[in-house]
Amino acid sequence: MAVKSRAATASSNVPVKELQLIERIRRAAAQARPRTGSGIGDDSAVLRIPRGEEVLVTTDFSLEGIHFRRAWHAPDSVGHRCLARGLSDIAAMGGTPHWVFLSLALPADLSQRWVDAFIGGFLKLGRRYSVQLAGGDTAQSPGGILADVIVVGSVPLGKAVFRSGAGAGDVIYVTGTLGASVATLQELGNGRKLRSSSHRRHFYPDPRLALGRHLREKQIATAMIDTSDGLSTDLRHLCEESGVGAVVEAAALPALPGDNRLQFALHGGEDYELLFTAAPNRRVPGKIAGVPITRIGEITRRRQIKLQMPDGESRPMLPGGWEHFAG
Repeated sequence: MAVKSRAATASSNVPVKELQLIERIRRAAAQARPRTGSGIGDDSAVLRIPRGEEVLVTTDFSLEGIHFRRAWHAPDSVGHRCLARGLSDIAAMGGTPHWVFLSLALPADLSQRWVDAFIGGFLKLGRRYSVQLAGGDTAQSPGGILADVIVVGSVPLGKAVFRSGAGAGDVIYVTGTLGASVATLQELGNGRKLRSSSHRRHFYPDPRLALGRHLREKQIATAMIDTSDGLSTDLRHLCEESGVGAVVEAAALPALPGDNRLQFALHGGEDYELLFTAAPNRRVPGKIAGVPITRIGEITRRRQIKLQMPDGESRPMLPGGWEHFAG
């Protein structure tokens, strides 16, 4: 795998021995598109960047007990979600993903069937977007499962969409629906059986890659970020990088119905929608690449983020999404 074949640090029945595991992954990955440069099988991958483009690189951990639970998430869903997180970051820059590196730490009590299904879900999503598995690493974990995913993509030179481009007067938009993922987690925590198709976006999120490229190609978005940590937290990231504030209209949020609709829409993460800004005179379609686009507010010069309630009350919109080490 441009995978380093380090010897196991202790005797284990971690699915199969490391070299066998790498070979299984290599065979599964061989079903993808033909390789560019060299990948699995050498100490390093050799990648050829498309002419006239610059590199995008993003990395994410996925930790058992934090990002998924084996009791709740099927192994192919875990694999899918691990890759979707990185693809969503590339989408938020208006880019195209090309390669992925996967490093896995697996506990000794994990079945090979679980690993094979995880890899299957991971590679299935990769094939959908022509993303090649180019390398990674494997190790034995003393505890739960850990997946470290690096996605490498590209964007035309000087055309990437950053978080830092929003200006006072720009309009704030969001794609799709907010709060579906956290609503699904709540139902799982309550022991409910999930039958609705609305739950699928939690288990198999679809990164908004085509939409992100459209916003970049048509020069619609002035700034952009994905909603992996929750709208309230991700909007703050965008405003801080742009040196601006914002007013969000609570009634405009594309939330699911229910008692917790506003809380989930504001603070629920892992929706992997795109949050972007556009100039006030820029026409933004109501739907792009089949995904609804909703106007939810406006960028302000004053560096405060406010939530405008339906009754006219304005209150501070504090970040309430996911943050590691927040206790």
